[in-house]
Amino acid sequence: MKFLIGIDGGGTKTKCVVTDLQLNKLFECFGGPSNFLILGTEKVSDTILNLIEQSKSALNFNYEDIAAVVLGTTGAGRRNDAELLENDFAKFINDKPIKTCNFRVESDARAALEGAFSGKPGSILIAGTGSIMFGKDSAGAIHRVGGFGRFLGDEGSGFVLGKSGLTAVSKHFDGRGAETLLTKLISEKLKISSSEILITEVYKNNFDIASVAPLVIEAASKGDEICKNILEAQTDELVMHLASMAKKINQPKLDVAFIGGLISSKNAYSDLFRKKIASKLPQINIKDLDYPPEMGAILIASAIAGK
Repeated sequence: MKFLIGIDGGGTKTKCVVTDLQLNKLFECFGGPSNFLILGTEKVSDTILNLIEQSKSALNFNYEDIAAVVLGTTGAGRRNDAELLENDFAKFINDKPIKTCNFRVESDARAALEGAFSGKPGSILIAGTGSIMFGKDSAGAIHRVGGFGRFLGDEGSGFVLGKSGLTAVSKHFDGRGAETLLTKLISEKLKISSSEILITEVYKNNFDIASVAPLVIEAASKGDEICKNILEAQTDELVMHLASMAKKINQPKLDVAFIGGLISSKNAYSDLFRKKIASKLPQINIKDLDYPPEMGAILIASAIAGK
């Protein structure tokens, strides 16, 4: 019997799923984070090997029974970065009593895309801490919009919402900007009540800027004009992502699945975004995910095993 292993890697945890060649789920387990650009390839290789070993022990198979292993993880958006981890993993297991296990690294977004539409054409828009959009056309070609990171992009993301909100608060503290309800909310909920505390938190204490995004949405939902303007601007940015992807795929209808609580859950931000889509981009069809990212990795593994 042959097995497929799909792994969904992230910045905080990694999920591993094992299936047979018919894609029946047989086992799942969890490990630590797997962003190798931050943690290094050796640490992530150890995490991956531990997940494979857990699966082996639970299902009682050998390495030669593995048809393919695919890791979809953050940091693997460029092929040369993905190959770095692939090569270093091969070196990592080289001095161990392990035969090669057909290991492949893909970006977490690619795995999410494959899972979202069961390998069929479609597009995903991710708006979490950062933002990026991936699409697959009828010929199987992959298209990308955004994903330039917090210095050049991440429009519509939690980071940009949070940063925009904190910029407004800093101006309010200074008297350079109008009053905003967000100042009160971050004082009550995050204990940031002055410009000095704000500067210290952001520049010395590694403050999670994206954590302010829900407060920006809350303030906007309560009528705060500054935060409402932030939501308007960032939903416009996400609409531009969709419009660009629609042009790239160039089909009468484009199925899109949302990933990330900002746009996949019900809130003032996602409600505004969906209204803009309905009025400006009627060709966009919003749908739920077929499968989670780890099953997307399984689908990629299945394609690799079939070659």
